[in-house]
Amino acid sequence: MIKENNLTVYNSHSGKKEIFVPVLKNHVGMYVCGPTVYSNVHLGNARTFISFDMIYRYLKHLGYKVRYVRNITDAGHLEDDSDDGEDKISKKARLEKLEPMQIVQHYTVDFHDVLRKFNNIPPDIEPTATGHIVEQINIAKKIIENGFAYAINGSIYFDVAKYNETNNYGELSGRNIEDLYSNTRTLEGQNEKKNPQDFALWKKANYTHLQHWDSPWGEGFPGWHLECTAMSTKYLGETFDIHGGGMDLKFPHHECEIAQNKAATGKDPVKYWLHANMLTLNGKRMSKSTGNTLNPDELFTGNTPLLNKGFHPAVARFFMMQAHYRSVLDFSNDALTASEKGYQKLMNGIKAVDNLTSKKESTFDVKAWVGKCYSAMDDDFNTTILISHLFDAVKIINQVADNKASLTKDDLELLSTSIKAFVFDVMGIENISTDNSSSKLEGVVNMLIEMRKDARTNKDWALSDKIRDELKELDIQLKDGKDGTTFTV
Repeated sequence: MIKENNLTVYNSHSGKKEIFVPVLKNHVGMYVCGPTVYSNVHLGNARTFISFDMIYRYLKHLGYKVRYVRNITDAGHLEDDSDDGEDKISKKARLEKLEPMQIVQHYTVDFHDVLRKFNNIPPDIEPTATGHIVEQINIAKKIIENGFAYAINGSIYFDVAKYNETNNYGELSGRNIEDLYSNTRTLEGQNEKKNPQDFALWKKANYTHLQHWDSPWGEGFPGWHLECTAMSTKYLGETFDIHGGGMDLKFPHHECEIAQNKAATGKDPVKYWLHANMLTLNGKRMSKSTGNTLNPDELFTGNTPLLNKGFHPAVARFFMMQAHYRSVLDFSNDALTASEKGYQKLMNGIKAVDNLTSKKESTFDVKAWVGKCYSAMDDDFNTTILISHLFDAVKIINQVADNKASLTKDDLELLSTSIKAFVFDVMGIENISTDNSSSKLEGVVNMLIEMRKDARTNKDWALSDKIRDELKELDIQLKDGKDGTTFTV
C-alpha cells in the first residue's frame, strides 16, 4: 500500500516542480544513465548515482514497486561525446594492449566496488550496450522507415532538420536549432552528414576499430545515444516515469534520446527528467589538467595533499546528503571535517534514543515532526531540509536524556522508528559508530600508531616501515599529518 504523500519532483523538461503521478498506479519505472567503463569512477559520477540511490530508496519507502534500470556503456561512446574520434574503451584497450572486454570488466568491478562502499543498493536491472545490439539495430530500422534517418557510407545518421519539421529538437535543453547550426565547428568526418547537428545511430567500423558487429548496413557499432534508448524502452516500456543522470548529459545525450524515441514510436519517452548537479573542489571545477581533482580512493584514504585525513564512505555520503541533489556541491577538507562532526552527533542521538525513559506526557509533537520530514522529502527529495529536522530530533533526544523534556512511550517508539528509517533506509547512511568490532579495531590500530611513533623517535625506521606496510596489506592506510597520524580502513 502506498503511503499517502504529496511528492513533487523537479522536471528538467518543464523547468518546474510537478506532482508525481506514475504511468502505472503504484509502480515506478526509473532509468539512470550508467558509466562508460574505461576508467575509474570519479566523485562526480559517484554523487549522481548516490543521489538516484536516495531517490530509489525513498520511492520504495513510500511503498511503490520500483523497477530501477541503470546501464553499463561498454561500447560506442566516442571521444568528446561526438560521432568522431576513437571509442573510449577501444582506445584504453589499445594503450594497455588488452582486449576491450578486459577493460570493461576491470572498470565495471571498480564501479561496483566504489558504490558498494557508499552503501548504494544495486539496480534491479543493469544491462550492457553490447548485450543489446539487436535492439539497437531494430530501433535504427524503425527510425529510417519513419523518414527520420538516412544511410551513407555504411553509417546511419539521425536527420535533425527533418525531425524538427514536426518536433522540437532542443525541447529538454532549451537550445535553438538555428543557433546550434551557426555555432557548430566543422569537424573531420562530418562532411558525410547532411547537417552538422545530425548524430550517429550506427557507425561504420574501419579496420582499426576493435569492437564491431554485423548489421544491415555492414560491420559497425551503435551510437552512444541509441544505446540508452534501446535499453530503457526494452525494460520500462515506450513511456516510463523517471529518467535520471548528471546535468552534463542533458545535451546532447538526453536530447538525442527524446528525438530517437519520438522518431521511432511517436511517443514522449519520459514523464519526469531528473538531473543531479556537479561537484566542485575548494570552490573550483574539478579538472585533471589543473590537478584540482579528488577520486573516491583518495577521499577514503586521505592519500592526497588536498585532505588532512581520510573520511569514511558513510561520512562522505552524509556530506553529499547535506546538499540538495540539484545544487552544486563543493568538496573541501574543512567542509568534510565539519560534516564528520555532524554525522557523529546524529549517530550519537540515534544510539541514545533507545535508552530513554518514557513519561506520561510529551513536550514535543513527534507526529508533527514526522510530517515535516516527509514534507521535506516530498519536496523534490530535499535531504537538506530533512537533515535539519533530524537534528531537531537529536536536540529533543538530548533534552529528554537530561530530563529537560519528556516523551510518552508511543512517541518514543515513533521517534526511534522514524529517525532510523530516514537516516538508514531513505538516505542510506550507515552507522559505523555502533559497530563494536570497529571500536576495538580503532583501539588496536591506535596502539600500533603509538608503537610506530616510538620507533620513529628512536630512529628504528625498519620497525616503523614494517608497521605501516603490514597495516597497508590489511587495507588500513596510515596518513602522517601536522596533527599526528590518522588511519582509514
